[in-house]
Amino acid sequence: MSEPKLLSGGNPQIPKGDGDRPVQDYIAAMPEWKQDIGRRIDDLINRTVSDVKKAVRWNSPFYGIEDKGWFLSFHCFNKYIKVTLLNGSSLDPVPPVDSKHPDVRYFHIFEGDDFEAELEVWVRQGSELPGEHLF
Repeated sequence: MSEPKLLSGGNPQIPKGDGDRPVQDYIAAMPEWKQDIGRRIDDLINRTVSDVKKAVRWNSPFYGIEDKGWFLSFHCFNKYIKVTLLNGSSLDPVPPVDSKHPDVRYFHIFEGDDFEAELEVWVRQGSELPGEHLF
């Protein structure tokens, strides 16, 4: 397999697919320090949500629960990773970054950030709420 192309902002271009393999391909293609963050996010979700389902769509990994929908995705930018919490406005505390969509909130992870404790709270809550049925 050839190396994935990095799109604008350094986001890997990964073919859409269902399951863990496309998500692991995405993480393996994440540039520089972002790859470690991607692994840490994926590990945290796997530890926190026993029945998580995964997919890659729109060059981003998605995490959800069968029949409940998707609760989280993430995407690489030049200086940070944008974590999308699809039911973020229902989380406590509400993630810090607004979205045009009233239910969605974002959390940005920069190189060197210690994010696991905060993200684990949102992953646990988000996985228990109704998610988005995007595809």
